[in-house]
Amino acid sequence: MKKDFTILIADRNRNVREFLKREMMAEGNNILLAKSGQEVLKCIYDHNKPLDLLILELDLPDIGGLSILEKLQDRIPTLPVVVHTYLSEYLNHPDVLCTNAVVEKKGTNIDRLKEVVSDVLRKSYGHVKRRPTRPARGETHERPKRDRP
Repeated sequence: MKKDFTILIADRNRNVREFLKREMMAEGNNILLAKSGQEVLKCIYDHNKPLDLLILELDLPDIGGLSILEKLQDRIPTLPVVVHTYLSEYLNHPDVLCTNAVVEKKGTNIDRLKEVVSDVLRKSYGHVKRRPTRPARGETHERPKRDRP
């Protein structure tokens, strides 16, 4: 069983990236950061250590999150993805529907995102220690994991 995971956090906002990094590192994960679509693709394609999860904001500069999801489905369809965004209009987009989960950004409460990340990692790789959290209504639209060609 894997003890630590490598998570790529992609968000255009430096403060959000650093906040998520600190919180996810506190859970025992290794964290990589990307501020643009180009950096996401570079980490995915060029990184020596395989990624275990991508936390993706859809509103990235240069290459949008939807294009990244499309490229991921072609190149690494097994990489678990959690979409973390304000952009609720994309919730029914086919590429977003293929992700493992969608968590809407709401304030500074990180508990729901950490819970979803833990669940996705557990379902993808086996047992992951879960911190008890209180679920918040309407923050997550979890998607069932679908086999991708």
